[in-house]
Amino acid sequence: MRCARVLAATTLSVAAAVAVSGQTPVFRGRVDLVNMGITVTDRKGGIVADLTARDFRIVEDGREQTIRYFAAGDVSEEEAPRLHLGVLLDVSRSMADDIGFVRTAAIKFLNTLTNAVDMTLVDFDLQVRVTRYAQSDFARLVERIRSQKLGDYTALYDAIGVYLDGAADQDGRKVMVLYTDGGDTRSTLTYNELIKLLRASDATVYAIGALGPTSVSRTNERLVLQRIAEETGGQAYFPMSVKELDKIYSQIASEIRAQYTLGYVSSNTTNDGHWRKVDVAVTRPGLKDVRIRSRRGYFATYQRPAP
Repeated sequence: MRCARVLAATTLSVAAAVAVSGQTPVFRGRVDLVNMGITVTDRKGGIVADLTARDFRIVEDGREQTIRYFAAGDVSEEEAPRLHLGVLLDVSRSMADDIGFVRTAAIKFLNTLTNAVDMTLVDFDLQVRVTRYAQSDFARLVERIRSQKLGDYTALYDAIGVYLDGAADQDGRKVMVLYTDGGDTRSTLTYNELIKLLRASDATVYAIGALGPTSVSRTNERLVLQRIAEETGGQAYFPMSVKELDKIYSQIASEIRAQYTLGYVSSNTTNDGHWRKVDVAVTRPGLKDVRIRSRRGYFATYQRPAP
């Protein structure tokens, strides 16, 4: 067994680790209900928010599945699944000119999602620091964001891996919003290992890449952020100016509020740890040209054969 471990400093100086074994991420426990966060938009990019469970069809590896759980974004707070929000902020030294605006935009965004039961802040440069706050601790979260110091290099993959590891034990919806102005320069976790962890997670990732003028190297970074988001059913944004952040955060908040949550118990009961491809379709008659964003599949739970 080959294990790749991501080690990062937290605010409590506790090391966080993510393990990858062979081709399949290692799970901590068995999960029978497969949860899918789903965003549906029309041809103009507008959110389609009036669908019901009967309007969806889920197919896993060619077999249609029965939807056992459904929640729309407009349900009451009591009925909605618990929302866990993660915000990852790049605080490498290249952010020096824009860090004030970036901090303010992040705080305004977090303050609009008061239904989140907790908020995890991950700030990263060469190191990764992570702290989780309840809504009642919002003032401490703001203080933490405003007091971040800039450092060298960018451990982007490690930061995402540490967040995903911490989110694995959370029940409910998990949404991660990432802001970075550059590519990875110092992670222990490799890109391929990160993709496996994203596939194993049920978090939805929104990536904001402030990459500046297009070049060959920046095009590669753009493709990486797009892949990170698309693996989870999220979306990547590439503002031309840091001043566009408020608008982008507003769009992300609207999507989070309108996201559907579907759950099903797979008809495949084999605990082999293999990747299972999931296709989601909208079947409402007369509704055409919609775009569906959801994660592309998941890894089945793995149970070691009896000795």
